[in-house]
Amino acid sequence: MESATDAGAPPGLGFAAALVRMSHLVQHVFADVSRERDVTPQQAQLLCVLTSGDGVGMTDLSRLLHLEKPSLTGLVDRAERRGLVRRVRDDADRRACRVELTPEGEELAVRVHGEIVSRLEALAADLPGEDRLRVADTLTILLAQTR
Repeated sequence: MESATDAGAPPGLGFAAALVRMSHLVQHVFADVSRERDVTPQQAQLLCVLTSGDGVGMTDLSRLLHLEKPSLTGLVDRAERRGLVRRVRDDADRRACRVELTPEGEELAVRVHGEIVSRLEALAADLPGEDRLRVADTLTILLAQTR
């Protein structure tokens, strides 16, 4: 018997397997856009996270990007050398810093994020609006549970 979480998935493909396949598809979109914009997929993810505005602390970036501190430090170092981001001291905690986009980084981040969103939207273009909302609601719940 098919469960509610498996409804709408291709035959034989359960909820978790569908998420895995979707994850691969999203990774390919990031890879394609990254290659076209001459950044790594990891840099594209960093740029997309930073489009939120006022900068993000290293601890939060580590959690959001699922990277250990040494890997995140290297990623930020490389993006900083390219002039895409800068580290800014946190006034509330002088030991900490926030990472924010430079003007050049912001321009690239807006393009990268926009292209990724556009391509992902195109993948679901044939889905009825109600189905799209249901998928978005379900993913929002799952994402909230991982915080």
